[in-house]
Amino acid sequence: MAEGGESKIEVRGCNVHVRRGGSGAPLLYLHGASGTPMWLPFLDALSEKFDVIAPDHPTFGLSDEPDWLDDIHDMAYFYLDFLEAMGLDGAHVVGQSLGGWIALEMAVRSTQRFRSLTLVGSAGIRIKGKPAADIFMMDPDELTRALLVDEAIIDRMINTELTEEQLDIQIRNKVSTARLGWQPRLFDPSLRKWMHRIDVPTHIVWGDTDRIIPPDYAKEFQGLIGGSSVTMIENSGHLPHVERTEPFVEAVARFISDSAA
Repeated sequence: MAEGGESKIEVRGCNVHVRRGGSGAPLLYLHGASGTPMWLPFLDALSEKFDVIAPDHPTFGLSDEPDWLDDIHDMAYFYLDFLEAMGLDGAHVVGQSLGGWIALEMAVRSTQRFRSLTLVGSAGIRIKGKPAADIFMMDPDELTRALLVDEAIIDRMINTELTEEQLDIQIRNKVSTARLGWQPRLFDPSLRKWMHRIDVPTHIVWGDTDRIIPPDYAKEFQGLIGGSSVTMIENSGHLPHVERTEPFVEAVARFISDSAA
């Protein structure tokens, strides 16, 4: 497939829309609630070092809506099947926000095909008294301002007129996120007690000004996952891969090179 190429891959009767580019060790990128609308600059930069595989989750983006998908656990088992179906061994799994939660649910079940785990502003747990922001109660402009720090990017995103198809996908992604994380809000009360099972090198990446999931969660995750390390991305909100692409990619690549090659 050409760099940044797109295809549909059938796994468990579900046609999954996949963007893929680059060469080297496989890197599976699991997107957050907003999806991955295109081959973004951070994916392009990572593809210079890795074989980057970036699927739309089932029920998100341009992927099918399988009748067997009920909750986050189903999504985790699906992606374990996806790794097997794609023949991906020794995969570096990078999950952002909702995608981090999916990656965590995968890892507590089986790390057989993982080489490393990178969590970027991950959902999945809750610190008492410090809940994540309620993204379901925010209008689009309010959410954009909460997600980001860089005013230029915020203004560009707010003032970009979306096509009808893009609006439909935006709505679809929001409904799909609610299916997985409406109650309780974007965390699994049972996840903490199984996180000791994560036995691959783990990197926790956070924006230092994250207003969606507070930076305190980075240290919390570090305490729950043995041997894990933390990188704080300066001047960044919940989407460090978008607004601080260069330091983000450098941190991810350096971790994989140093700890998980």
